Amino acid sequence: MVRTVIRAGHVIAWQDGGHRHLRDGVIVVEDDRIAHVGGSFEGDADEIVDASDKIVTPGFINTHAHLSESPLDRSFVEDVGPRNFYLSGLFEFLSARDGAITDAARRASVAISMPELIRTGTTTIVEMGWHGDYVADQCEMAGLRAYIGQAYRSGRWFTNDGRSVQYEWYEDDGFGAMQKAVDFIDTIEGRANGRLKGFLTPLQIDTCSEALLRRSKAISDEMNVPIALHTSQSVPEFQEIIRRYGCSPVEWLRSIDFLGSNVLLGHVIMPGGSSWANYYADDIGILADTGTNVAHAVWVFARRGIAMESYARFLERGVNMTLATDTCPQSMIDALRWTAVISKIMDRRTDVATAADVFNSATIGGAKALGRDDLGRVAAGAKADLLFWEGASLFMTPMRDPVRNIVYSAQAEDLNSSMVDGQFIMRDRKLPKFDIPALTSNLQEGAEHMWANMHRQDWGHRDINQLSPESFPEFRR
Repeated sequence: MVRTVIRAGHVIAWQDGGHRHLRDGVIVVEDDRIAHVGGSFEGDADEIVDASDKIVTPGFINTHAHLSESPLDRSFVEDVGPRNFYLSGLFEFLSARDGAITDAARRASVAISMPELIRTGTTTIVEMGWHGDYVADQCEMAGLRAYIGQAYRSGRWFTNDGRSVQYEWYEDDGFGAMQKAVDFIDTIEGRANGRLKGFLTPLQIDTCSEALLRRSKAISDEMNVPIALHTSQSVPEFQEIIRRYGCSPVEWLRSIDFLGSNVLLGHVIMPGGSSWANYYADDIGILADTGTNVAHAVWVFARRGIAMESYARFLERGVNMTLATDTCPQSMIDALRWTAVISKIMDRRTDVATAADVFNSATIGGAKALGRDDLGRVAAGAKADLLFWEGASLFMTPMRDPVRNIVYSAQAEDLNSSMVDGQFIMRDRKLPKFDIPALTSNLQEGAEHMWANMHRQDWGHRDINQLSPESFPEFRR
C-alpha cells in the first residue's frame, strides 16, 4: 500500500450528503482511494503533498464528448448556423465535415483531446464515437478515467437542398453496429485498474428506430451499463418526432420504456414547453419522475444563440443535471461558468444556477448518472480523483469562497495539478507524457485536409470559404 497525505489550505470535502468547505484540511490517499478526510492525521506517509496554498476539489465528470471530432470544430463552426434549420449546424456542417475527415485526423483529434481535458479539469470523460480502441489506448496512457461507447444508429440524416432534413435508413436497422458496440464493452471492461468502462450510445433519437432503442435499453439494463442518447437538440428533430409519433421526443421515449436512472440524455435543450419547441409537454416533469439524467453542454448551443430555458428549472423540478463539453473548447471550467451565466440571463435572476449548483452538476451529478457513489466527492472510500487549484493567483485573489472563485474567475492556468486513482496525471501544470507541438501539428494537418475537401459531401458542393467565411478578407499583396 502507498499512502499519500495531502495537507491543503482549502478542501471541498463531502459530509452529511453534500459538499462542505474544509479549511486547513488533510486528505489521506491509500493507493487509488481516499482513506481519510479531516482536520488532522498523525499516521505515517510515503509522500506528503504540501498544498497549503491550494484548493483541493473533486475531479470533474464530463458526461458528453466526441473526442474524434470536437477539436476540428475550431475555426469552422463558429459564427455560422443556417436559419432554415433554426440555427442548428447538425444537418449541413456536420455532414460536410464528416465527409472530409480522415481517420488520421480523427486520431489526431483524440490525441490532442487528452491534454486539453486534463488542463481544464476533466478527470472522468464520457466519450461517444467510432474510434473506441484508440480512445481507450489514449485515455489509459493519459491516466484519465473514461466511459467509452461505440456509436450506432438506424440511419443518418442529410439535406439535399439546405432547406429540409431527409433520412437514409440502413438495411439492418443498425443492429449489426449495436452488437459491435456491445462486444466492445466486454473488451475494455476492467482495463487500467478499472478506469476504462464501456456504455451504450445509440446516437440520435431521430436516427434510431423504436426497435433499436428498445433493444438497446434492454441490453443496458441486463449489462448494468449506462446508455446515452442525443435528444431534443434541434427544432427539426423535435418537429420530426412529432410528425412520426404525435408527441414530444421525451414523451415518446417514455412511451417506449426507454427512460430511467441509467439513461443519460444528451442536451434536452429544447424540451416540450420551451419557446424553441412551441409545443407544450411536461418533458421536465417526465425526466424528474423517471429519474433520467441530462448531460447539459451549454457552449455548443450558446455560440449559436441557443440557450436552455432553463437549467435552473430542471434543477428545481428534481432532474439530475450533469455538465459536459461536447465541442471545443473541451473545458469543464468554461462549462461551469457558461452554465451559470447563461441560466441567470435566461431567468433574469442572479440567485439561480449558483456556483454550488453547477459545481454539484460537474461532480456528484455526473457520478449519479454513471451509477458511481465513489466519484465526484472527497470522502473516505471514494476514488482519489482530485483537482489542485491555485489559491492565491492573479485570477483567484482575493479568495473567500473557493467554489465561486473556480466557477466565476479561474483560468486553466489556475489548475495546478490533477490526480486520478491516486496518481498525478498533471503536476505543476506539467504534462510530461505529451508532445504538444507534435499534437498540434498533426491536428493542423488533419484540419487542412478537411477544409480542402468540405465540398465533397456538402449538398451544394460548397468549399470551406462558402460554408464558413473567414472573419476578415485576406490581405491583398
